[in-house]
Amino acid sequence: MAAAGCVQQVGGVAQPALSADADAERSYGYADNRCGLLTDSSVQSALAADDVVRPYSGAVCQYVLMRDGGMLDATFAWFDTGDLDRERALAVDRGAEVSDTVIERRTAFLARRDTTGSGCAATAAAGGGVLSWWVQVRGERSDGENSGNTPGSDACPDAQKLLSATLKSDM
Repeated sequence: MAAAGCVQQVGGVAQPALSADADAERSYGYADNRCGLLTDSSVQSALAADDVVRPYSGAVCQYVLMRDGGMLDATFAWFDTGDLDRERALAVDRGAEVSDTVIERRTAFLARRDTTGSGCAATAAAGGGVLSWWVQVRGERSDGENSGNTPGSDACPDAQKLLSATLKSDM
């Protein structure tokens, strides 16, 4: 017995569906001893760090992490009325190398700026504003210059991990 059906072939390349910011009222600010909905232990786990200290919490949250004998700095910021295009323009104005990406089905960008170490921000629109995680590997640039950490350290994967964990906590 054969089954009859309708078949239609379409051209093109499949693209992932991007998530709209469904909950513009969502707050990512500091609350209940969490920054961007993440606990200190979540930040430590995401970056596979041996130790974490949060010296500041408020409009931004700052972390100092120890990993593999080196130090990382991580900063979370949520601009509740921010704009992704404005943040991108500011990153470019500050001399960052900006590249577009998608993180957790959201349009995002990475802004690499290696000055005193390999530094990178991962930024996406969320909660009616803009979320950003900046990670810097102290004393090491992504081109392997300077000393202090693993040669060729790249802070962008770490910034992406933190932004991904923050956006996943919203789902």
